[in-house]
Amino acid sequence: MKKVVLGFSGGLDTSYCVKYLTNEKGYEVHSVIVNTGGFSDEELQEIEKRAYNLGVKSHKTVNAVRSYYDGVIKYLIFGNVLKNNTYPLSVSAERMSQALAIAEYVKEVGADAVAHGSTGAGNDQVRFDMVFHIMIPNVEIITPIRDMKLSREEEIAYLRSKGVEVNFEKAMYSINKGLWGTSVGGKETLTSNGMLPEEAWPTQLTKQGEEQVKLTFEKGELIGINDQKFAHPTEAIQYLQTIAGPFAIGRDIHVGDTIIGIKGRVGFEAAAPMVIIKAHHALEKHVLTKWQLTWKDQLAQFYGNWMHEGQIMDPVMRDIEAFLQHTQENVSGEVFVTLMPYRFQVTGIQSPYDLMSSKFGKYGEMNSGWSGDDVRGFSKIFGNQTMIWHQVKQSI
Repeated sequence: MKKVVLGFSGGLDTSYCVKYLTNEKGYEVHSVIVNTGGFSDEELQEIEKRAYNLGVKSHKTVNAVRSYYDGVIKYLIFGNVLKNNTYPLSVSAERMSQALAIAEYVKEVGADAVAHGSTGAGNDQVRFDMVFHIMIPNVEIITPIRDMKLSREEEIAYLRSKGVEVNFEKAMYSINKGLWGTSVGGKETLTSNGMLPEEAWPTQLTKQGEEQVKLTFEKGELIGINDQKFAHPTEAIQYLQTIAGPFAIGRDIHVGDTIIGIKGRVGFEAAAPMVIIKAHHALEKHVLTKWQLTWKDQLAQFYGNWMHEGQIMDPVMRDIEAFLQHTQENVSGEVFVTLMPYRFQVTGIQSPYDLMSSKFGKYGEMNSGWSGDDVRGFSKIFGNQTMIWHQVKQSI
């Protein structure tokens, strides 16, 4: 029998794929789920049980939380990446990590084909297909839901015809949870106006008042929260989420351009990612030079857009990552943040690399690095060419 590796989430679409690939196509199905921080151990065990009940030959759970951070999230933090100044790429970056892990598993199994349950309506189909075309170019890509344009009702009817007890109730809101945030889709996001109601958000507001938190960065990476140090930044991210999430921080709706050329809206909550990015950026503004910050902004914007569009394998991404990594040499210190219901405020930083050091003067008051005569001469030279331009224009 030919082997197919199926990216399996345990939902309706991928459950349909197991039965279809087994019964209609005659494949030996090897399912795999890639955990990027969105599943508990109990949920993963239940998904594995469901896969075997559907008839897969084997099932594997890949723990990609650390590799997701090391290969993707780290650089989103280094670049302070927020797509359209709003969205921390919670889902799009996650899909890249999942696609790469599935491709590696295809090689491990020696499969003839790879399958995923994407529909023909969104970005994920392009992201998965593109990574597979690059990483496993001679492996057939099978996408039953997309190719046959199946409706939810048709999938359920087929599964029941195969003796599968179906209990896939259509939820009012679609939730996708991962280490770098949770997306929320519903009727309010299908139009250009409307905010998700309070009950739609997975993390409810349970904290009131204010809470002070100290974030410790070392070379751009979060290594400590308050007085607690962590073995790996993923642990710090998860811990910060437990502190900031109950304040209902990081909720918003992102409006953006999809890969396939249409506009889309999606809600998201990302308490830890938003606090980390803003705290990291605040620290950078103190320890990096003007032109480091300027070029970082430009390259990071491109990096985030290219990541969102599934182009993680483009070699230019490695070039930009090398630049971003180098900029973090002095991004070490502590950032102080005040958490409040629905919002937070970065109140200051402390770093041995702070370029705002009082040794060199105080902004708006005095400076010990130069004299008034130095400034007078500098101002004349600095504006010299512009002065010549105006003089020439006036003389014509």
